[in-house]
Amino acid sequence: MRKKTFAAAALLAAATLTLSACGTQKDDGSPVSSISQESGRSGPATVLDQPFDKPDLVLTDTHGKQYDLRKETQGHPTLLYFGYTHCPDICPTTMSNIAVAAQKALTPAQRADLRVVFVTTDPGRDTPAALGSWLKGIDPRFVGLTGDFKTVQAGARTVGIAVEPTTKDKNGKLVSVHGTQVVAFSPKTNGGYVLYGEDATVDDYIKDLPKLVEGAKP
Repeated sequence: MRKKTFAAAALLAAATLTLSACGTQKDDGSPVSSISQESGRSGPATVLDQPFDKPDLVLTDTHGKQYDLRKETQGHPTLLYFGYTHCPDICPTTMSNIAVAAQKALTPAQRADLRVVFVTTDPGRDTPAALGSWLKGIDPRFVGLTGDFKTVQAGARTVGIAVEPTTKDKNGKLVSVHGTQVVAFSPKTNGGYVLYGEDATVDDYIKDLPKLVEGAKP
């Protein structure tokens, strides 16, 4: 898989364009997916030449306890994703792909070291209990976080991911519009140095995860 390198600043500038309305439909019935991609990209992974700082987020985990993202993931390989549990397509697919890949590609020790953090973009519905139940069906080791929407939105923005408040579509269905990138943080520097788009497959993660847990470039 070829990877392109981009500056974090350029991706931050494009954050308002990197949105996907999970599960909503166009007028012709086809799924909406307005995620923007850089010209010439040939794969789902983007390696940043200027890594993102890890978001300074203190939210509530699935056990109802305070979770300081920076403190709890310090020195651990970390995959961060912003989404919501009522999403019928991209969010569960992304989390499932990572779960399957980790099981296949990593040793038990590596899986124990890896932190996969799912931050809800729909905190009004995604309570700690709801998040816990949803993630248990994917991988109970994954961390689910919820909290004040503006706090979540601000944290996502620092890593170039745009998040909008939950609204009703034309059919009256509640949808959360958000960027669909997975941000990989190095255990060595704690910097977010690789982005994965929604087109990343299980095979992509199987290939890359052993390198990511070591803080190496995929």
